[in-house]
Amino acid sequence: MRMRRLKVKTYPNFYFEKKYWKQGFKLVAGADEVGRGSFAGPVVAACVVYLPEISKPKFQLPNRIRINDSKKLTPKQRKEAEVWIKDNALSWGIGETSASLINRIGMGKATKIAFRRAIKATRSKLDFLLIDAFFIPYVRGLRRKNQKAIVNGDEKSFTIASASIIAKVYRDNLMIGLSEKYPNFGWERNKGYGTLEHRRAIKKYGPTRLHRKDFIKGLT
Repeated sequence: MRMRRLKVKTYPNFYFEKKYWKQGFKLVAGADEVGRGSFAGPVVAACVVYLPEISKPKFQLPNRIRINDSKKLTPKQRKEAEVWIKDNALSWGIGETSASLINRIGMGKATKIAFRRAIKATRSKLDFLLIDAFFIPYVRGLRRKNQKAIVNGDEKSFTIASASIIAKVYRDNLMIGLSEKYPNFGWERNKGYGTLEHRRAIKKYGPTRLHRKDFIKGLT
């Protein structure tokens, strides 16, 4: 009889952070972005820094707080987590690049600019950077050897997950606010992503200055 393996839920932890703290890197940051696949609005990156003390055995999250990939949390969970992160992190920063810049230089370059702005906004002299998926060039003091790109990092690193939450809450709030100025596209619901509602609205009303030209080809 074949035994079925039970899948055990795992949550982001401090495995990577501890590894680099032990190597002598004092300020280890985590960074992530949101909005790369959106049809409209900016791409937003966040960077979070915790002190090593937060990973001590006595550390426990409050029962209501969940730190995970922001897409796996409800809006209420993200908001509660965001407040906790900002209260407990040594520092944090947000960086964004506009749709107009994305249209001008492309998503890849624009995303890296958002990351560099978020890192700078921490106002901390970082020693090491954990980042979701890819390296960030041209960051002062953080050459490639001082970065660790982790595939699905927001599901593995507590610090990267924290950054994903801060970025998501910030961008969602931004798109909700922009929906008041551009009420035809449902951004308060779809946050600028290419839902059927959004696609139909683009075809009916045409694009705004906040739409990304390469993402909506064929809809206008």
